[in-house]
Amino acid sequence: MFLAFFYKLKEVGVPVSPTAFLTLHRALANRLIATLDEFYTASRTILVKSERYFDLFDQVFAHHFQGAELPDAEGLELDEIARAMLEQWLADPKTMADALGMDESQLSKMTPEELIEYFKQRLKDQDGRHDGGSKWIGTGGTSPVGHSGFHPGGMRVGGVSRNKSAVKVAMERRYKDYSLSGPLTQAMVGEALKRLRNMVPAGPRDQVNVDESIYRTMKNGGEIEIAFDRRMKDRLKVILAIDNGGWSMDPYVSVVQTLFDYARAQFKEVRTFFFHNTIYDTIWEDPARYRKPMRMAELARLDPETRIIVVGDASMAPYELMSRDGSIYIQDRSGNPSIECLRMLAHTFPHSVWLNPVSASMWNYTRTIIMIRQIFPMFELSIDGLEKAVQHLMAA
Repeated sequence: MFLAFFYKLKEVGVPVSPTAFLTLHRALANRLIATLDEFYTASRTILVKSERYFDLFDQVFAHHFQGAELPDAEGLELDEIARAMLEQWLADPKTMADALGMDESQLSKMTPEELIEYFKQRLKDQDGRHDGGSKWIGTGGTSPVGHSGFHPGGMRVGGVSRNKSAVKVAMERRYKDYSLSGPLTQAMVGEALKRLRNMVPAGPRDQVNVDESIYRTMKNGGEIEIAFDRRMKDRLKVILAIDNGGWSMDPYVSVVQTLFDYARAQFKEVRTFFFHNTIYDTIWEDPARYRKPMRMAELARLDPETRIIVVGDASMAPYELMSRDGSIYIQDRSGNPSIECLRMLAHTFPHSVWLNPVSASMWNYTRTIIMIRQIFPMFELSIDGLEKAVQHLMAA
């Protein structure tokens, strides 16, 4: 009966696993969950492994339990989930046996084909209607979960909702700022900062970590093992280049600046520069792009381990990117096309990315975005995109 709920979570992008799904059902079968409120807390705890998916989970939960069950999905592919369960069994048979509430030796006697059929049958048993019994999930009877029954601690599934407190909590959307999609906002800065924590200090491990040393020594049965960390003074250098020249970027400039202003504690040095549409021979330290220019030749003399983060929509007339004098500003017309400047920047600083506030689904419709993506790894200017960009920047 919860199979539609499980599939709906997977459909919207919540990475729920078959093992977690079976663990939830085992908790239900053991009568550890008696109310819809408890089911909300337990299912979110068991099925969702990261707070980034809390908002998606709440949306699916509210949709599924607000007075009526979701319509059955057409053509549910039980084979797919059964084969996923087989893969989980081959990787970790004990965990899968525990989730199914069975003896591991009993399952080990089955062939892979028999296991798949067994898993499919278990799934069908859970998904089918069950009336008047005392096991699994059903309606009537004394089953601890279902609706219209007589179990003193029963939990409603489907039917008419008489106590929507859990649904009400889910509908409050308390975790909207944890969402991965959509451009960064001021409200998301705190969550986005967590993604920058991967930019850890670099340098030699020459500082004793007392807590880790004690843990390792105890784990070794008293044999002393000293753990070392890198010194915090050896932090990364970051250059942030922001397109602040057009109305399309206006909503994001202050957010990005705020994000990196707060993140300065993570870095040895953060320098912010500005440009319009694309980078030519000069970028600017002042937002007005007038008083404090820096030439590309000067930038190229900096530490090549510096992390370069370019923020812009990468959308412009193709001639601005390709023409020798493509800039709309006379002072930027040096005879070098912008695309060559971008290539030089990416070549000089191997650890570089481009953050784009335009949805990734639209990138293939803009020629200049396609061209710039061939030079810089491009990520969406969102929490998800920021996390992927940081992981790329920190890759060896």
